[in-house]
Amino acid sequence: REELDYAGFGVATRELCQQVVDSGYEPDWIVAIARGGLLIGGAVAYALSLKNIGVVNVEFYTDVEERREVPVMLPPALNLADLADTKLLIVDDVADTGETLKLVVDTCAPVVAEIRSLVLYEKPRSIHSADYVWRHTDQWINFPWSTEPPLR
Repeated sequence: REELDYAGFGVATRELCQQVVDSGYEPDWIVAIARGGLLIGGAVAYALSLKNIGVVNVEFYTDVEERREVPVMLPPALNLADLADTKLLIVDDVADTGETLKLVVDTCAPVVAEIRSLVLYEKPRSIHSADYVWRHTDQWINFPWSTEPPLR
């Protein structure tokens, strides 16, 4: 398994944000994919000095190595009118199959001026290649926020 602790998370998000800056891309909005992308979205927003942050809730994985047939967007719905003609950066923790990331990109792309995506990890089987990737792996990833079992 790939292990990421909170210190590594800090390094990873700064390095990813440096990739964004070095590429010259200046997003107007960040959309974080809940749940895994929530912490990354906040960290990226601070590093890129952005306050426009949206959240889209997508359920695909239901447990370790268990998932639905297709990803499903859950309420509340993202207000796409807010994103019209903007430059958007979609963030998530991992592009495993890439289906969740592709769903969000495909949903937002028709209304925005430009769209790019950022993930901490991307797996070789991903059907969507993120524009900014910190690490490539084919292993299951233990994130610091999801390693311990839920309290309820």
